[in-house]
Amino acid sequence: MKIDPYKAGKFKSSPYAKKSDVRGPLVVVLDGKIDDRGLSLIVPISRCIKKDEVHELILTDEATAHPGAIVNRIAYLGFFTAEQSGVLVEGDKVTLNGQVVGHLAGFDETHMPNHLNIVIKTTELKTGLELSANPGDQIVFQLQVKG
Repeated sequence: MKIDPYKAGKFKSSPYAKKSDVRGPLVVVLDGKIDDRGLSLIVPISRCIKKDEVHELILTDEATAHPGAIVNRIAYLGFFTAEQSGVLVEGDKVTLNGQVVGHLAGFDETHMPNHLNIVIKTTELKTGLELSANPGDQIVFQLQVKG
């Protein structure tokens, strides 16, 4: 029998102590907001992504956004390409050209295997266009160790 340690509640805190940053350029800038999107964030707090994969970045200002939650209020940031394989973890600090956009809230697999929806919790709900993002701008996910 397969047991998912996240669903089984075996972790009392994140097991991630150190990891490489995951980075890559935006390849698409999006401009759209939805108040009733209904994204279903998966329970696991991490996902592996492969070099050269393209994934969607979605922002939310919902304070309750976390693995296992439903997220409705969203703004589309864009799509980015991973420059190297790596692991994304809930709580990762997410920057756009060195400016903090927010922290990774979780993942929605609606469009898999085409791409993963990466949901980022932010304080100000803005689209990629409203953030003045451009193709080629650098996205970085950096582990935030809770201490």
